[in-house]
Amino acid sequence: MLEVKNISVNYGAAPALWDVSLQVQPGELVCVVGPNGAGKTTLINAIAGMHRVRAGSLHFNGRDITELASHRFCEAGIAIVPEGRRLFTQMTVLDNLELGSFIASAKAHRKASLEHVLSLFPVLKVKLDSPAGSLSGGQQQMVAIGRALMARPGLLLLDEPSLGLAPLIVMDMFRIIRQINAQGTSVLLVEQNVAMAMELAKRAYVMEEGRIVAQGEASELLTRPEIQKAYLGLETHD
Repeated sequence: MLEVKNISVNYGAAPALWDVSLQVQPGELVCVVGPNGAGKTTLINAIAGMHRVRAGSLHFNGRDITELASHRFCEAGIAIVPEGRRLFTQMTVLDNLELGSFIASAKAHRKASLEHVLSLFPVLKVKLDSPAGSLSGGQQQMVAIGRALMARPGLLLLDEPSLGLAPLIVMDMFRIIRQINAQGTSVLLVEQNVAMAMELAKRAYVMEEGRIVAQGEASELLTRPEIQKAYLGLETHD
C-alpha cells in the first residue's frame, strides 16, 4: 500500500531525514517510535505531503506520489491527524468534522461518514453544536481523528495522539485506533508512548536522529534489551 523508499527531507539547508525507508501493507497497523527530535513528525508530514521530499520516493497503492501537489495527497487516500490536533477552535464540532469531507469522493458519503464517526465517538453526538475549543483535550482528539476519517482514507496517519492526555483517556484512544484498523483502515502511528504503541502495532520502526535504526515485529522489538533500556527505562541483565 505505502512504500517510502530512501527518502531525505531538509528544513532549509539543514537535513532532517536521511535515507529513510518503510512500508505499510493493506490492513496493517504500523508504529514509528523514538525520542524527541528523532524526525518522526517530519517523516509523517512528508508522507502526508506537508514536507517536500529532497531525495527518494513515495508510492501509494502502486502510484508514485513523490511530486504530487500537497493538497492531492488526501484525494489519493491519505489523511493525517496532526500533532496538537489543529482544530478550528471557534468553529463548531460539526463544522470541524465536515471540513474533512470536502474532497468530492468524500462529500458524496458525508452523512454515512458522520454516522460512522459518531458511532466511534458517541460523546460527540451532544457536542456537535459546541465550539471545538470548549471540549476537553480527549474530546478534541476525537474530533481530530473524526475529521480525518471523514475523508474516507485508505491510510490514516496519527502523530502523537496520546500527547497531553490522561492515562485512562489514552487507553480509550488506543482502543479506538485498534477498532479503526480492524474495520479496514491501514494506520501509521507515530507515538512517544513506546510500550503502548508496540502493543498496538503489528510492526514497528525505531527512529533516532533522522534515521531508522531498528525495525521488525513490534512484539520482538519490545523484547530487545537495548530497546527496553533506551525507551522503557528498564535495566536488563544477561
